[in-house]
Amino acid sequence: MGGVVLVHGLYHQAGHLGVVAAGLRRVGVEVVVPELHRGSLREDTRVVQEAVDGFGVAPVVVGHSYGGSVITGVRGAGHLVYLAAFVLDAGESAAGWGGGSAALREAVVAVGEEGTTGRGGGATKRGEGATRLRPELAAGVLYGDCPAPLARRAVGLLREQGPGCGRGVPERQGWRTTPSTYVVCARDRAIDPGVQRRMAARCGEVREWPTGHSPFVGRPELVVGLVREVLAGLGERG
Repeated sequence: MGGVVLVHGLYHQAGHLGVVAAGLRRVGVEVVVPELHRGSLREDTRVVQEAVDGFGVAPVVVGHSYGGSVITGVRGAGHLVYLAAFVLDAGESAAGWGGGSAALREAVVAVGEEGTTGRGGGATKRGEGATRLRPELAAGVLYGDCPAPLARRAVGLLREQGPGCGRGVPERQGWRTTPSTYVVCARDRAIDPGVQRRMAARCGEVREWPTGHSPFVGRPELVVGLVREVLAGLGERG
């Protein structure tokens, strides 16, 4: 049925996309979910490029939030799906688009030289400038429309973020030559839906869902259904 690469956003990890990955695997789709947090947009893009290159045919590549910055720089995708994500042009960065909302920025706090230990991973040592999200605020901003047990689990998986990734500029703009779909999350409190709609105009197709920032947590069936639809379209084009 083809392959899929799922790319998470800042503060997130592969586990956040686990339900979507499992849903796709149940119907025979090969799925890879790379771990980012490699220190820069260039390094994050490199690890996703390695995942894309590992497929025998061009996969669907899905990027959430900051993950859109990452997938924009990837070569060899069959289709790009931007999920409340940044679609960047030459010289642009996520930070240049304003980054996250005021509510999201309020949730961000600095951490010390020694990282904290959480359910999402072991203790880490970060360089100066690392940040984390305040759990009590992150829940509402990222997962406010999700059932409470799912939101609590997702908050528990959040991890610290090294500095600078949001200021990275992709080295190429894959959406210019690769078919693409943008999903606007109309109830998003992390990235303003108006900003999303402006970036979505760069994509070949635009969908709008009545969800918050993280439908892969609260409405994973929507993400699975869209990816299966895109895969079917790739098969028809092939």
